[in-house]
Amino acid sequence: MNLDDVRFDASGLVPVVVQDVRTGQVLSLAYANREALEKTLQTRQSTFWSRSRGELWVKGLTSGNTQEVLEVALDCDQDAVLYKVIPHGPACHTGAESCFHDPLTPPAHPPLGEVLERVFRTIKQRLKTLPEGSYVAKMHQAGLDRVLKKIGEEAGEVIIAAKNPDPKELEWEAADLLFHLLLALAERGITPTDLAHTLWSRHKP
Repeated sequence: MNLDDVRFDASGLVPVVVQDVRTGQVLSLAYANREALEKTLQTRQSTFWSRSRGELWVKGLTSGNTQEVLEVALDCDQDAVLYKVIPHGPACHTGAESCFHDPLTPPAHPPLGEVLERVFRTIKQRLKTLPEGSYVAKMHQAGLDRVLKKIGEEAGEVIIAAKNPDPKELEWEAADLLFHLLLALAERGITPTDLAHTLWSRHKP
C-alpha cells in the first residue's frame, strides 16, 4: 500500500476498521490521518486520530490494551483502511472484546477461530486458578499423560463417528477432540495463534 493512494476525506481523515487477525472478529471503527497511518506502519501499533480531542492517539497507551498490527490494507475504493491486529486486551472502553457488542439482530454463533480463542482463554484461566469442580483443573492435576491419553481416546471416537451415518455424532466427537487438543497446547505453553502461524506458513494458495 502506498499512502499516496489513500483517499482522505475533506477533513484529511480515513475510516479504519480494526480486525482481530486470529479470529476475524471486527474490534472497532476509528479514523486516521496520514500521520496516524505513517506511525502505525512504523511502530506496528494501532494509531488513530481522535476527532473529539484533535490529536493522535495510540491504542492502549494509557490502558495497556495495545494492538499489534500485522497487516494494513486499503479497500478497493481507496477510501477505507483495515488494520489486522493481535489485541492485547479488550478493544472497547467498556471492557468488551469488541466495540460491536450491541446486536440489532439475534446473535449468530461466532466463527470457529473465535470460538477456539474463547475456549482457549477459558482453559488458560482454569489452569491458572484451578477452581474446584473444574474439568480442566481435574485433568491438569491428573498430569499431562492423562490429557494425552484422552486425546488418543477422542481421536478414536472421531474415526468411529466418521464411519457412522449421523454427522452430528462426528461434530460432537470432533469438538471433544479439539477441546482436549487445546488443553494439551495450553499445558505446553502453545497458543492458537502459534498454531495459526505454523498452518499459515504451510499454506499455499
